[in-house]
Amino acid sequence: MPEQSLEGLALSCRPLGENDRLLTLLSDEEGVVRLAVPGARRPRSSLAAAVPLSHLRLQVGGRSGLRRVRQLKVLRSYSGLAQQLEALAAAQALMELCLALVPSDAPSAGILGDLLMQLGRLDALVRERGCDLEALAIAVQGSVHLLALGGYALPLGCCSRSGEPLDPPVGDWDWRCSLVPSEGLVIGGVPGARVVLNASELALLQRLLRPSLPRRRDGELMGPLPVWLHLLELVEHWCQEHLSRKPRAFRLLRTGLAAGTAPS
Repeated sequence: MPEQSLEGLALSCRPLGENDRLLTLLSDEEGVVRLAVPGARRPRSSLAAAVPLSHLRLQVGGRSGLRRVRQLKVLRSYSGLAQQLEALAAAQALMELCLALVPSDAPSAGILGDLLMQLGRLDALVRERGCDLEALAIAVQGSVHLLALGGYALPLGCCSRSGEPLDPPVGDWDWRCSLVPSEGLVIGGVPGARVVLNASELALLQRLLRPSLPRRRDGELMGPLPVWLHLLELVEHWCQEHLSRKPRAFRLLRTGLAAGTAPS
């Protein structure tokens, strides 16, 4: 088989044998693919840059079984996210979600591009020494996007029981809708609901389908920390119900936010 060019994001790497690495890559053409990287654990190896959070262009060869990386070029590294716990946790959560959503050896149009967009935002946030709340917001919005692209979109258009449009009356503090993960969102307070949203929270959640984060006219992010944590909880319940797991890094993200808001 001739060599093949493959571009994607390194989601994870682990040791393979004495000197090699097993690379898990997210690509548009093949979805999640696993590749052997010969000699990548040797310090002076030309393939040592095969590490997580790297956007790579690879030359891959092999006739059968586990294909091998022959050459690589780093298009962009997001290793700087490690400088901020919240940004790193947000990135890890989104990558975990991709692993749950994207099948192996099958095209996954749109998911890589959206993930790279969110990682770019997190990277800019770290460089600008931005606030932890933005990292949380990016994690929540990125999850909403990836779930939609992966076929598990949150049903934000209408009530799953009555079929009525989910048109939250912002300003009416008595209005509620409930998440029943096996069904969707139901207007009103439903016994046994996992998460109950008020009108403003639902309106904010619906805006997350747009490309950009929701901001006020002064550029500040809409919604306080408790609201974003509430939306994160909703995403977690949806993932648990429909993917049978939720990103473990969400817990790390919460831990970092709690540490950052704790009094000295």
